[in-house]
Amino acid sequence: MTTGAQTPPYTARPRRSRLGRYLPLGVAVWLVLEIWLLTVVAGAAGGMTVFLLLVAGFVAGSVVIKRAGRRAFQSLNEAVRGGGSPARGGGNGLMMLGGLLLMIPGLVSDALGLLLLLPPVQKAVSRLAERTLDRKLRAAGPGTLGNAFQQARMHRPDGKVVQGEVIRTDGPGPGDEPAGERPPLTR
Repeated sequence: MTTGAQTPPYTARPRRSRLGRYLPLGVAVWLVLEIWLLTVVAGAAGGMTVFLLLVAGFVAGSVVIKRAGRRAFQSLNEAVRGGGSPARGGGNGLMMLGGLLLMIPGLVSDALGLLLLLPPVQKAVSRLAERTLDRKLRAAGPGTLGNAFQQARMHRPDGKVVQGEVIRTDGPGPGDEPAGERPPLTR
């Protein structure tokens, strides 16, 4: 049976990027830092204070996300009515990210979320993200998005199996079964 795609002559694993290699380590360090900081604050101010801080962060984050989402929806509505495209940026995405960071339990994530709510920080982060994305797109090879999907399909078959039978016309080789009727291929 064949899969319709040729198997590569070697089965070397693709190289992982730096992000893929160090992201799990970074998340683990961040979680340990959050837990450690919560225990330090709980020891100094009490457990009820930490609980109230976490609840306040969750409530504030949900309010921020709701307001940013409402603002983004209004911008989209106005653009559709006017026949144009929505205002570029606006900081809604970064405000939503800041709200999400506020909702995540922990003091470090709350501090980062509060920083993302400040307009100068939003402008700096959006400029940095835009430059990085522009640089990555320029470094990418020419082609369309459809070509990228076609290449991904060629290198990673989707696992579909096409049932079939190989018929040799050059005669039996050493170790082949004798010619004759063969049973049908079934699961």
